[in-house]
Amino acid sequence: MAAHFGMIGLGTMGSNLVMNVADHGFEACGYDRDPAQQKRLMEEAKGKTVTTAATLPEFIQALQTPRIIMLLVPAGKIVDTVLSDLMPLVQKGDIVIDGGNSHFVDTERRFLQLQNSGVHFIGMGVSGGEEGARFGPSLMPGGNKESYELIKPIVESIAAKSDEGACVSFMGNSAAGHYTKMVHNGIEYAMMQLISEVYGILKNVGQFNNAELHQLFSAWNKSALQSFLIEITADVFLKKDGDTPVDLVDMILDKAKQKGTGMWTSQSAMDLNVPIPVIDAAVSMRYLSALKDERVKNSKFYSFSTEKNSITKEELASACKNALHFGFLLSYGQGLQLLGVASAQYNYNINISEVVRVWKGGCIIRSVLLNDLRKAYQQDNALSNIISSPVFQPLFSQLRKDVALVLKTAMDNGLPAASLGASLHYFDAYITNRLPANLIQAQRDYFGAHTYERIDKTGVFHTEWEGKPPVVTSAQKPKEE
Repeated sequence: MAAHFGMIGLGTMGSNLVMNVADHGFEACGYDRDPAQQKRLMEEAKGKTVTTAATLPEFIQALQTPRIIMLLVPAGKIVDTVLSDLMPLVQKGDIVIDGGNSHFVDTERRFLQLQNSGVHFIGMGVSGGEEGARFGPSLMPGGNKESYELIKPIVESIAAKSDEGACVSFMGNSAAGHYTKMVHNGIEYAMMQLISEVYGILKNVGQFNNAELHQLFSAWNKSALQSFLIEITADVFLKKDGDTPVDLVDMILDKAKQKGTGMWTSQSAMDLNVPIPVIDAAVSMRYLSALKDERVKNSKFYSFSTEKNSITKEELASACKNALHFGFLLSYGQGLQLLGVASAQYNYNINISEVVRVWKGGCIIRSVLLNDLRKAYQQDNALSNIISSPVFQPLFSQLRKDVALVLKTAMDNGLPAASLGASLHYFDAYITNRLPANLIQAQRDYFGAHTYERIDKTGVFHTEWEGKPPVVTSAQKPKEE
């Protein structure tokens, strides 16, 4: 019998998704240029309705029409190569899904290239890692609604389930799916960095050992911080090292790697003039972590006395919990604001509330905080920033003091907390009636005649800063006093 679903790329993610598809009553066929990958899949999928094909033409022939073909290959040129090999073999009405972490710019290009071919092209973000792929990921497909309807029965079956249903939905037009996944990953960077900063403070200031940290994060996972990342962090502290008598976390080198999706988020935000400093700081701190040799060398040149800590372990733990809550919310908030701006700029037509719903299960950034975020966007689907939402206003006011306390503690002890600091300064700036940016405008006009606006009348002005009077440079004249 012809297969309902085909997968090109049988690495761990691809193989796990194939078995997930088979578990839900669909026959699946896999193809990979590496015969060893095909063999491994057949061994792991023994007894399931799974087959493999030795060649790409054989793979195409094994699928029922219209064919549903998913690619899980490394992002970049490999995707274009596979598409080039595939296009002569498929026919009008077939559906091709790029399920990798492709840059949204590439997805937009591919979508336009295939738009008039008769072949449906879907860029779909997949989150949840290996376990999610096997038992239920969060799926973020984009392209056009007609294409989504063709794959909907399969993707709804294999997606994670939350209290609001399957964690998949049509994200929007063109590259909306991969843009949404990119933002998801940017938020993920921020949340992981915030956790690491809190860990550093608890460990170095509070002198929490790994057993205590496990207990603390486990307790937090039963609170408003309940989330996948808090849960796995608690687990990390329990793992013993197989080569030494110490805990594994203490033997891991402090250099965090990245694949680039966080950087793409920061770059896109810069292009769209959207401030996302918590995410930006997280990306920068990964680069800083990579400078291990320089950090070790420089640590020998500087030594500062630290303040005596009057805060108790219990007080520090409570403050860190609230600071993390504050930072998590603003990580989500900044990412969702970027998503809204990008949707308008690129005509994606993304429903932010629906994105939040899709993230409630299966994905890396799933947490109970998404319930209130969904509520906020359901109350106001035009919400620009969660700082403005009545859902969060009392909470931000309550949490802010503990963020300041944690940051003061970090600074007193010479500990970096870039994303925590960015969250507080971002919040304070967003609620400040008058920022000192007026001075920047004056400086720009002084050295470059870039002009400025005034608070008392409309128009654009330039001053000769040698004592000459200001002149109006816009076509609009100032209002008469």
